[in-house]
Formats: sequence, structure tokens, C-alpha cells
Amino acid sequence: MSITDFLDEKKIDAALASVAAGNSFHYKSFFQKSGLSGKSTGPVKKVFEILDRNDSGFIEEDELTSFLQNFRPDARLLTEDEVKEVMKDGDSDKDGKIAPNNFQAMVKSAGAKKPRRV
Repeated sequence: MSITDFLDEKKIDAALASVAAGNSFHYKSFFQKSGLSGKSTGPVKKVFEILDRNDSGFIEEDELTSFLQNFRPDARLLTEDEVKEVMKDGDSDKDGKIAPNNFQAMVKSAGAKKPRRV
């Protein structure tokens, strides 16, 4: 199973290009650009399973460090600050892991549209 089974390669390439520089990763914009935020629960669950490389049922910090490499093997590693930022939003019980329901919530929040000002 590959991320490209669920996301368009061109969108993945665009999302990765937008975060090529260190400390430029923001999960909400990455999820939007990659097309993940527009996916239903089933595909998001499958992507979570890919990101959970050790099959623990969670995404831990070390897996988060190599997050982008799940989308393309030659992608850069996330910086320590980027990992901390994602964990801040995704690790609701502060145990150093992102649970599947928290990942779903993060993806859903990335797809939420901001209200337009009139």
C-alpha cells in the first residue's frame, strides 16, 4: 500500500515542494495541498496506517520526523520544531503519540474553511 493509492502524485509533489525548506512545514496547509484534507474517513485511516510504520496503532515522534518521506522517499526530515508543533496539536493526552482519532481530527481541521468576511 502506498500513499499514491489515495492521493494524486501531482498534488503530493506540489505539497512537498511547498515544504522543501526547513521549518516550512505546517500540517494544515500540507494536508490541503496534498489533497488529504478532502478525503473521507476511510482513505485518511489508510494514510494513518502507512504513517504508523511500526504498526503500534499510533504515530510517534520518530515516525513524525520521517513524515514527508512517506510521501516521497527523498523528501527531507521534519525539524525538531516542526515535530513539536504537530505533536502540540495532535497529541491530546501528551503521551508522545498521535492516536488515529486525533489524526482524523487534524485532517478534518485542515479542511475546515475559514468564515469569509463580508
